[in-house]
Amino acid sequence: EHVIIDADYSQIELRILAHIANDEAMINGFLSGEDIHTMTASRVFGVAPSEVTSEHRKRAKAVNFGILYGMGEYSLSEDLGISMSQAKKYIASYLAGFPQVKDYLENIKKTAKNDGYVTTLFGRRRRIAELASSNKNLQHFGERVAMNSPIQGTAADIIKIAMIKVTEALEKAARDAGVVVFDGYRAVQ
Repeated sequence: EHVIIDADYSQIELRILAHIANDEAMINGFLSGEDIHTMTASRVFGVAPSEVTSEHRKRAKAVNFGILYGMGEYSLSEDLGISMSQAKKYIASYLAGFPQVKDYLENIKKTAKNDGYVTTLFGRRRRIAELASSNKNLQHFGERVAMNSPIQGTAADIIKIAMIKVTEALEKAARDAGVVVFDGYRAVQ
């Protein structure tokens, strides 16, 4: 006798990246309703959107999220089962197709190194001590954290705000309803 409603944000992290980087191509793609992975595939593989195959789209999706998480050519090559030189070309094509994203990624790493932290759009800080390490592997990890934390952290902020507002609206409406959060297996709230 109950109805379950499931809500999700479509590609929230990529939308936040588009906003934070102020990348016109990506923003215009979202505003016009284009499939972002098809658009990326078109740019990365140099084909018209109508010529993008399911394999192109699958690889472009891996590149979209790989860039978002600071993935380098080694990890991308492993994920896609391609050579490192091919993965390097994919990343270079992506960054050439979305130049403001490239600028954002470079600038956020510099800002994080100077400040020792990054912030979400809502002002939450993530300290990144690894950037000051003498260990290069830790520094590279810190750079990946610096690139991703403002995006993933902002997505988490937005989702938490939405959950609070939905809960408040349901309570105000005095309905026999509530928000239940699942951790993937069971209700935790």
